[in-house]
Amino acid sequence: MKCSLISTSMVAVAIILSSCGTGKKLDAANVKIMNLQSENASLKTKVDEQQKQLDENARAKQVAQQDYEKYKKECEDAKVKLDAVRALLAEQYAKLQAMTAKIEEALADFKNKGVEVYYKDGFVYVSMADNMLYKPGSAALGAEGKKALGSLADAINGYPDLKVIVVGNTDDQKFKKGDKDNLSLSTDRANGVVRILATDYKVDPTRLTSAGKGKFNPIADNSTPEGRAKNRRTDIILNPNLEKIWESVQK
Repeated sequence: MKCSLISTSMVAVAIILSSCGTGKKLDAANVKIMNLQSENASLKTKVDEQQKQLDENARAKQVAQQDYEKYKKECEDAKVKLDAVRALLAEQYAKLQAMTAKIEEALADFKNKGVEVYYKDGFVYVSMADNMLYKPGSAALGAEGKKALGSLADAINGYPDLKVIVVGNTDDQKFKKGDKDNLSLSTDRANGVVRILATDYKVDPTRLTSAGKGKFNPIADNSTPEGRAKNRRTDIILNPNLEKIWESVQK
């Protein structure tokens, strides 16, 4: 009986000890599970963040690709326009060269009378000395001047796309006649040339512009008689109609 009681007690103790060991393992397992769950949640957050970053990168790449395609098209369109402008300018250059030669031929009889024809920076210049066109201090055109302008008009009318700018110039010597001075004299002379070209020689007046520079556009030294004579001139400047060139490019 005594031995049986001791045996029973030992079994109870073993069960208790065994129960204690199982509880500790369970607690340890629960702690481990909680740690794993926490790590899993942390990893899921990182994965979600990385996926979000990947999605943002993909969207950014898509936008960048779209921007690139747009930029590429704009560059291609710009190149087409640039090539068109170059072609038109080359065409205009050829026309101006041909026109320079034609005007030189038309005004050959006036070359030794104060008429100079030259090409510069995309423009054709016809420079006429004042003593061939006008009497001193006058804006009235003489017969020789009208004849020279008639020859010039024949050439101009063969190139209807060109603009014509007439600029009057004087030397720096003081001029005063009534309410007229150098500036007004140069303007009156330019207006007179435009008027003759439009009314007598049928140059389209929408192509014509007149201006007076007075003494403010010298090409020579005003301190010498020769220099002043060069400065007393009327410049007729022929240039391409840039508006029409641009309209052609836009089309």
